[in-house]
Amino acid sequence: MSLRNSVLIIAIILLVDQFSKIYIKTNFVLGETVHVFEWFKIYFIENEGMAWGTKIPGEYGKLFLTTFRILAVFGIGYWLYDSSTKHSSNYLMVAISLIFAGALGNIIDSVFYGVIFDDSYGHLSTMFSENPYGSWFHGKVVDMLYFPIWEGTLPNWLPIWGGQPFKFFNAIFNIADMAISTGVGILIVFNKKAFATKTSLGNAQ
Repeated sequence: MSLRNSVLIIAIILLVDQFSKIYIKTNFVLGETVHVFEWFKIYFIENEGMAWGTKIPGEYGKLFLTTFRILAVFGIGYWLYDSSTKHSSNYLMVAISLIFAGALGNIIDSVFYGVIFDDSYGHLSTMFSENPYGSWFHGKVVDMLYFPIWEGTLPNWLPIWGGQPFKFFNAIFNIADMAISTGVGILIVFNKKAFATKTSLGNAQ
């Protein structure tokens, strides 16, 4: 797959990701929920840290996290370019493109949203507000996709967690997160095909 096609994948994911986030941010109050199906909800939250709301403590924790993400994206971008010059498999090119797009999508939130939007507490947020809620590199990532497929009590015979309430799937995420997870999933499930050499690819054909 050519680098041009990878850029097209990245651009489409970024457009969908940012459109969905801006729409939710400007049309939902923080914590607002819309039930689409019994097993799928639009639930607006904001994530200040890493996955599942994990935070790096300290005054500069958020700045460190955002800076690390930016450096990681540069590394992934080089990986994508290098893979294209080596004519790597389509599996690898698609996977890297998805991971790059997802990482970049969440970086946009972290870098810019704090100075573009006002807060969403109890009212709809305004884009290009005169009273932004944060500063550069201190924006919050917008999450909204929630799939509570099953909720109940685990059977008592299970060790440790038996008899405890359990919900699957409890994470709330966004399009960028989906892209990253899909890309990583491709690398895990199709590992041999993704990292196959040109010789092995030729033999497979």
